[in-house]
Amino acid sequence: MGFSREELQQYYGVTVPDLVGSEVRLLFVGINPGLWTAATQTHFAHPGNRFYPALYEAGIIEQPIDRGRGMTDEERRAFTDRGLGISNLVARATAKASELTKAELRAGGERLHRFVAEHRPRVVAVAGITAYRDAFGRPAATGGRQGETLAGSELWVVPNPSGLNAHETTSSLAAAYREVAVAAGIDLVR
Repeated sequence: MGFSREELQQYYGVTVPDLVGSEVRLLFVGINPGLWTAATQTHFAHPGNRFYPALYEAGIIEQPIDRGRGMTDEERRAFTDRGLGISNLVARATAKASELTKAELRAGGERLHRFVAEHRPRVVAVAGITAYRDAFGRPAATGGRQGETLAGSELWVVPNPSGLNAHETTSSLAAAYREVAVAAGIDLVR
């Protein structure tokens, strides 16, 4: 599956529903949906995004997911059945996260607090240090486990899996994601 630039432009502002089951233990939080994500209705779906390859390498998911095509209903069930969930700080799709305002990110942090209070995951892992700093007013925050909780859930900041994040590799992402999965009590498959 592929999209032309013109086709993707139609997805500006589209939202992608949260992917969460009844017993989420580990909630990954993205910044906001990209246009490819909006088109496929699958979080972290751009073909250059390393989220699903890192989850697979870390042993968090059992089967690879073709992020360019998007998740099937069966893959969504398998994901949530493992106690995994995905949400975003900001719901609207953009071509780049830099198109978001700090006010949108702060409002997203407040919404996330309510979402976490409702779903009560053991661990919340925000993917992206800059977005975390802006959303929660923590300009000096560093990656890793935070010294505070979010609505009672352990709070972590993990690296952003975007292909634009040149500081990380799939293997370094896998190591960071494995650490939060272990903290959340996710049974690793390898």
